[in-house]
Amino acid sequence: MAARPFRQFVVKVHSRCNLACDYCYVYELADTGWRARPRAMSPDVVEHTAERVARHVRAHALSDVEIVLHGGEPLLFGPARIESLVRRFRAVVPARVRFSAQTNGTLLDRPVLELLRVLDVRVGVSVDGDPAAHDRRRVHPDGTGSFAAVAAGLRLLTDEFRPLFGGLLCVVDVTADPVRTYEALRVFDPPVVDFLLPHGNWSAPPPGRFAGDPATPYAEWLIALFEHWYPAPKTRVRLFEELLNVVLGGRSGVEGVGVTPSAQVVVETDGAISVSDILASSSPDAATTGLHVLRDDFDRALSAPEVVADRAGRAALSATCRSCDVVAACGGGLRAHRFADDGFDHPSVYCPDLYRLVAHVRDRVAADLAAPA
Repeated sequence: MAARPFRQFVVKVHSRCNLACDYCYVYELADTGWRARPRAMSPDVVEHTAERVARHVRAHALSDVEIVLHGGEPLLFGPARIESLVRRFRAVVPARVRFSAQTNGTLLDRPVLELLRVLDVRVGVSVDGDPAAHDRRRVHPDGTGSFAAVAAGLRLLTDEFRPLFGGLLCVVDVTADPVRTYEALRVFDPPVVDFLLPHGNWSAPPPGRFAGDPATPYAEWLIALFEHWYPAPKTRVRLFEELLNVVLGGRSGVEGVGVTPSAQVVVETDGAISVSDILASSSPDAATTGLHVLRDDFDRALSAPEVVADRAGRAALSATCRSCDVVAACGGGLRAHRFADDGFDHPSVYCPDLYRLVAHVRDRVAADLAAPA
């Protein structure tokens, strides 16, 4: 069977950031590759990336693809270079090209948003709850909090530039109150919220997770939030929507839920083609394919061992995961979270949390379906 083509291209237009978040998987974990890469993607690499995407679209008769401007902080790439990149892709790719940018929000001002509106680039913003919780983790290099700058940008985005608003991304902090965190995010009336587990693995465990510890602090946090959200959802929460989808027999559309293969590939600022950049948080070489847009088509990446392993679904899971009764919904979690010093053949470092969360959602839905009308 032919390999599933890539439909989402994460383009790392800038490899540095103007914040110093203490949990950042790019700068605070195992990945040091950014140090050797150029700060900004060159025009030549932009040109070749666009051409390679166009070739991939033609080879697989794709009707649409998504380009995610990423970093670092992608808005450090600058308005002129962002405009040039977007216009170049749309000129050469023979399909609908949807653009989005995942930003920390500190550089969102009216001129930037006016440009993104002209270019039709949707914007996702990272916010970690209320001002106190956000400013504990998402800080400037001098240690000062970034919430005020992010909130100012979000007020513009949610008012004058509402059609561009793609949603909010929040990293779970088990020391913060889950309901308060959610309600603080709802103040910005996001179209959707993504809650992410902090990246970690067996060699570098996330906060509150210890080998052999049956405690489930992340599940308890998310379950408390689920029980607040589920009876009357007022804002879409992607994690909960996808879990509900898979426990009811559907397929997931996001990494880390279910066993649907990823359709994503990453292009670094120097043009190197990588698997999901989150993998580099486990080991510097885990995401490396050895391919490059200056010489290689994306079809070559479809057969790269690193990509094949990342997209192998249930077959790539440990024996423990394959025999688990919630594997179809859990999917083993993110591959990066399964890493130990001897590789990825392990359950997720979040295994107890994932089991508890999935089982709770499954049982809650089953009880509702069994209840009298």
